[in-house]
Amino acid sequence: MTQFEVIRDPLWDNIRLEPVAAAAMDTAAVQRLRYVRQLGHAFLVYPGATHSRFEHALGAYHLARRALATLEERGDLAVIPDEERLAVRLAALLHDIGHYPFSHALEEAGFPSHEAIGVRRLGEGDLGELLRGIGGDPFIARIAGMIQGEGTSPLGGLVSGSLDLDKIDYLSRDARQCGVPYGTVDVDRLLASLCIVTEPGGVPAVGVHEKGVSALESLLFAKYQMYRNVYWHHAVRSATCMFKRVVRVAVRAGQLDPATVADATDGSLTTLLRACDTTGLAEALDRRRLYKRALDLPASEVPTLGAWLWSDPDALERAEDAIAADLGLAPGEVLVDFPARSSMLSVDLPLLTRDGRVERLTDEGRAGQLGLPRIAAELYQSARRLRIFTAQPRRLDGVPEGLMS
Repeated sequence: MTQFEVIRDPLWDNIRLEPVAAAAMDTAAVQRLRYVRQLGHAFLVYPGATHSRFEHALGAYHLARRALATLEERGDLAVIPDEERLAVRLAALLHDIGHYPFSHALEEAGFPSHEAIGVRRLGEGDLGELLRGIGGDPFIARIAGMIQGEGTSPLGGLVSGSLDLDKIDYLSRDARQCGVPYGTVDVDRLLASLCIVTEPGGVPAVGVHEKGVSALESLLFAKYQMYRNVYWHHAVRSATCMFKRVVRVAVRAGQLDPATVADATDGSLTTLLRACDTTGLAEALDRRRLYKRALDLPASEVPTLGAWLWSDPDALERAEDAIAADLGLAPGEVLVDFPARSSMLSVDLPLLTRDGRVERLTDEGRAGQLGLPRIAAELYQSARRLRIFTAQPRRLDGVPEGLMS
C-alpha cells in the first residue's frame, strides 16, 4: 500500500503527496520556492499576499492529482501509461522551480524566461538525480516539454494551456490571500468537465465537456478581474518598476550577475541590493516610499505606441531618462509602465459537445456560448493602463513625445 504524506493547505485543505513527490519536494530546487513570494511586491498593497511559490507548487500538484482521478474514473486514461501520469503530476509540482525572486518582474526587465531556467534545473543536483532514477534523461525531457508547452503528451494541457491547473490554483490562492472576491473559479465543475478527446487527425488532447463551458468562463473572468485589481494595481506596478530599475542598474554595474539573481530568493536578493544599491531605490522599496503617478491613462486613451515600450527594456530606460530630463528630474526618477499580456484571455482547446462531436474553442468563442473570448480584446484594454511614475510629485497632461517614437 502506497504511503502518502499529508500537508495542510489553507486553500485545498489536505494535500496528499505520493513518495516520489515528497522526495521531489525535499530537493533544494523546490525548497527554495518557500522563500520566493508568489505575488512579488503585492504585499506592499495587500498585506496577506506573502504566500510563496512553494504553496502554489503544492496546490498545482494537488489539482493535477484531482484532474487525473477524474479522467481515470471516466475511463479516459486507459491507454496512458503510469509514467506519463507521474510526469504530469511532477511537472505540476516543478513548473515554477526556475522562478526569479519577486514574481515576473525580472522577465519584464529582460532576463531569460523562468521556464527556460526551470527546465535546466530539472537535470541538476538532487532533483536531477531523483528524476533520472525514475526514467533517465527521457523522463526529464518529458517533464520539460510539459512545462514549456511543447511536449506531445495528450495530458500536456493540464500543465500548460488555456485550462492548465497552474491558473486554477494561482487565481484561487491569490484572491484568498489578498482578501479580494475577484478570483472566484468554479473549480469542482471545471475539473469534473475535463476529458480526453481525439481531435481531427487522430491526436488525443485534454479538452472540456460542453457542460463545463460556464466554469471555464468563470476562470477567464477571474483572470481578468485579478489583473485589473491586483496584479496591475498602480502601487504594485510602481514597486515593480522600481525593483526592475534597481536590479538592472546593479547588474549593469557588475555588482550583481544574472546567475546570482536567478538563484536568489526574495530575502537574499533584497540583502544584496541593499549592499550595492547606488540609486536609493532599494531603501525606498524597503520603506514603501513608492514613486507616485504623474500620468495614468486607460489603454483606450493611449495613442499607438511601439512594442519596444514593453519588449525592449533598454529602449524604455532611455526614454524614461529623457522624460526625466524634460521634467527636471534625475535619471531613474521617472519610470514608465505599460504592461502587456496579450494572451490574458486567450482560449484554444478542444470542446466535447453533448452529442459527442469535437469542436475547437478559440478566441472567437462559440455560437451561443463562451461569449467572453469574443470580448477579450475589450477586457484586456480595460485592464491595461499606461502609467508614468515619478520620484517627486509631477503632473503630466498627456503622453510625452519621448514615448511616441
